[in-house]
Amino acid sequence: MAPVSGRSGDRLDRLWSEDQSRWRDPAHALTVWDGGRLDPVLLSCRAAGQWWDVIDRLKMTLLVTREYEHLLLAASTLEGRPRLTYLPLPHPSGLAIDRERRTVAVASTRNPNQIFQLSPVTTTLPRADRTPPRLTDRPLVPIRSTIHPGAMYIHDLAYIGGRLHANSVGQNAVVALDDAGGDTLVWWPRCAERRGRPLIARNHLQLNSIAAGATLEESFFTASTDRITARRPGHLNFPVDRRGVLFSGATREPVVRGLTRPHSARLHRGAAWIDDSGYGRLVVTRSGSLDTVAELPGWTRGLCIMGGIAFVGTSRVIPRFSHYAPGLKPERSRCAVHAVDLDSGRVLGSLTWPSGNQIFAIDWIPRGWSAGLPFHRGAHARAADIFYTFGAPRRTHRT
Repeated sequence: MAPVSGRSGDRLDRLWSEDQSRWRDPAHALTVWDGGRLDPVLLSCRAAGQWWDVIDRLKMTLLVTREYEHLLLAASTLEGRPRLTYLPLPHPSGLAIDRERRTVAVASTRNPNQIFQLSPVTTTLPRADRTPPRLTDRPLVPIRSTIHPGAMYIHDLAYIGGRLHANSVGQNAVVALDDAGGDTLVWWPRCAERRGRPLIARNHLQLNSIAAGATLEESFFTASTDRITARRPGHLNFPVDRRGVLFSGATREPVVRGLTRPHSARLHRGAAWIDDSGYGRLVVTRSGSLDTVAELPGWTRGLCIMGGIAFVGTSRVIPRFSHYAPGLKPERSRCAVHAVDLDSGRVLGSLTWPSGNQIFAIDWIPRGWSAGLPFHRGAHARAADIFYTFGAPRRTHRT
């Protein structure tokens, strides 16, 4: 993809700068309103290869968080036709699916942090003042949120042992979350403790993803470093090249080194699959060795696996942090999701947002649960009707 330049590039630079500054006021983040409207250019996308065929064949709805643009997106098909829907949320980051309860958890990493719970709805309230919309697509709507301190700096989310866990990056730890808004420190690397107590006063490691196992001991966690120094994540001189690690939940020590700003670790086929972000790679690790599965055009972040296919996000390289991506050329990076065959490493198809910026997380739900989100480009009136009339979510029989 050619770099964006000229007037178009200037417009996108202004738009991305405005996006990054939005939702900074706690009053806006708390009320989920900042008075702005979505620029439709952020939704424009291009599909390549077998992208929509793969989505349709797997009967899935793919959820994507675009954090700096404050968008939760859903890519699916309905009656054989491509469908892209969205929901505005303040700086969405991690995603986790509770497949037993059919709910979706989304982390909103602003001040304060919030965890939104979304559920598909199929019923509407009887109304005499408005005709309820048909809900054949079973849209996901927020039904609850919990509030957490902004200092937690929540990134990834995962269900472990049936309970929602999060990376509290600001505390170099993993926390277990409860439905009432509480949290409990449950895990941290051995390097982030002194005299048996965790160092939770500031971010030292950028501990930012969870490869969830059945228990914490069977899980793994990525971080940008395992060395605590005066230079911290976010500092422009923070060393990153091949300093990243994968921690064992059982030993709390690194089991893999040589990564660069790793993200989105996931367990599959008895191995850990990781986005090696600074080099734009999807890698797999077995017995401590790293193998490259695919090299992609951008900062790899966001990963889920379904049916032998990895869905991997790529983002643009943020100019002021270009040294965090020593293996990438910023002008060639793009905002996209790629369907990668795990066995061959071949990219089967991609969905690209030419004016997009940053992707954080990707996960999937069966299309039978829901075909997307309430907002559809050019169909705001329907979204207003959905939020006015949707009925309480109901448990349904599995199919």
